[in-house]
Amino acid sequence: EQFIDFKLKKTEPYNHNTSKYVYCTSILPKDEASLIPVASCLVVKSSDPETLKDAKGKPIIRPYTPISGPDVKGELTLLVKRYENGNASKHIFNLKKGDTLAMKGPIAKFPYKANEFEEVALIGGGSGITPLYQILNHALPDKNNKTKFTLLFSNVTEQDILLREEFDALKQKYPKKFDVVYILDKPSETWTGPTGYISSEIVKQHVPPATLGDKVKVFVCGPPPQVASLAGKKAGMKQGELGGILKELGYTEDQVCYFFLPPLLSSNATSC
Repeated sequence: EQFIDFKLKKTEPYNHNTSKYVYCTSILPKDEASLIPVASCLVVKSSDPETLKDAKGKPIIRPYTPISGPDVKGELTLLVKRYENGNASKHIFNLKKGDTLAMKGPIAKFPYKANEFEEVALIGGGSGITPLYQILNHALPDKNNKTKFTLLFSNVTEQDILLREEFDALKQKYPKKFDVVYILDKPSETWTGPTGYISSEIVKQHVPPATLGDKVKVFVCGPPPQVASLAGKKAGMKQGELGGILKELGYTEDQVCYFFLPPLLSSNATSC
């Protein structure tokens, strides 16, 4: 697959360090207008190979999961959080309307199938929430959906909670099929929800038990330290051996799918 340059249609600031970037996909044939099948990502790099390189002179490439659904034609939306030490995110933040960003994909993370599990738990942190939102935004509106979804979403402060309005709206619309729990590391005095990191106790309280066997699936996506704490370290671009809290609670590798956005991808990256 080759990288394709997509033109920035508009930018929508989201909070103090995150914005939505809407890209036009009209250059693609109509039957290829949807770039974002469920549980997949794109990899992006600068359209100008001289603009964004690492210390070895190689292009910096990052995976991003679009938050626009596969039924959206003509455009795709990326939710990008700016990191002060993140050259790629700073590059995207500096793009103006009409500028282009090179993209390639989609790259499948998990072969999602409707109603494959009775219960699904999604555990996310920070900007790692986008793949989990992609699954929920696709599955819950399906009138044939029978799966119960539970989302545990950890952030530093309440202001850092991405897509909160969207998740709250899904909970209100599908109260029997979806529940969301927000966890804050640095809560305000008025915060009444769980605090600190996602602990074994929080998992036991909200995640369906491992004893459900193949009826339950747990997806984990977040910063590498969080993923390692919950499910063990990844083996490069592969799952790796299950570890962490989930293993301690009896979950098996077949019950857990975990991924994080690595700090750097080489120019020949093929999965995320």
